[in-house]
Amino acid sequence: MIQAVKEAVAFINNTQHKPKVGIVLGSGLSAFGENLKKSNNITFKFSDIPHFSSSSVIGHKGEFILGTIGSTPIVAMSGRLHLYEGYKPEQVVFPIRVMGLLGIKSLILTNASGAIADNFEPGQLMAIKDHLNLTGTSPLVGENIAEWGPRFLDMSEAYDPKLIKIAKKAASDNNILMHEGVYAGLLGPCYETPAEIRMLKILGADAVGMSTVSETIVARHMGIKVLGISCLTNKAAGLSTGNISHDEVIKNNAKVADKFSRVLSHIVKEIN
Repeated sequence: MIQAVKEAVAFINNTQHKPKVGIVLGSGLSAFGENLKKSNNITFKFSDIPHFSSSSVIGHKGEFILGTIGSTPIVAMSGRLHLYEGYKPEQVVFPIRVMGLLGIKSLILTNASGAIADNFEPGQLMAIKDHLNLTGTSPLVGENIAEWGPRFLDMSEAYDPKLIKIAKKAASDNNILMHEGVYAGLLGPCYETPAEIRMLKILGADAVGMSTVSETIVARHMGIKVLGISCLTNKAAGLSTGNISHDEVIKNNAKVADKFSRVLSHIVKEIN
């Protein structure tokens, strides 16, 4: 694993780009990446980079974008890998390891999620203050690589309070409502049953999705500060009428793409 990550880093390092902030764009959020590509940047397909796996999910373009926002050098993933695609945890987080060795200090993880909290509505944003790892696994299972991080990782502050404060102010400055809440990460790919949503609500979850937690764990393992932002695309199962579909997720995210991009750009500039 360590050799594979270093080979991927060496390939990207040929660009001489030194990112300080990493961004992962979830389902239907590729518009931000497309805007980045309009400026001076370098874009790789996941398949271009040694040892990278490819995303098979609609709404995940599978691109690694090196660019700048304001004066801040960034690296953005347009799309991500998921456990439910059949990838092992170490494959899912491989790009985060690469970002870490490229030198990022902060990581912004975005996702599409179902709203569980009573006062959360589709089209709103949620800053993740904590998570429930209900995937049944962890990317840290197996041999620990000491140069990357400790064997036993403290997760008391998985999501950085200062970054959350920056994110909420950025949203407020753009007249956009951003909640704060707990994200439940499940394996997927099926959406949850109403009974499972009732269980998650009892456990304290405010939103639910199928990503993010593994990436957060690995970023914290490498000492990278994490900000998580959920785009609430639908009410979770049993909380509204009608069925839930991936098409609905993509469509609803498209509706908030512009305001999300404004907030994300504002956050990156403030982090710098």
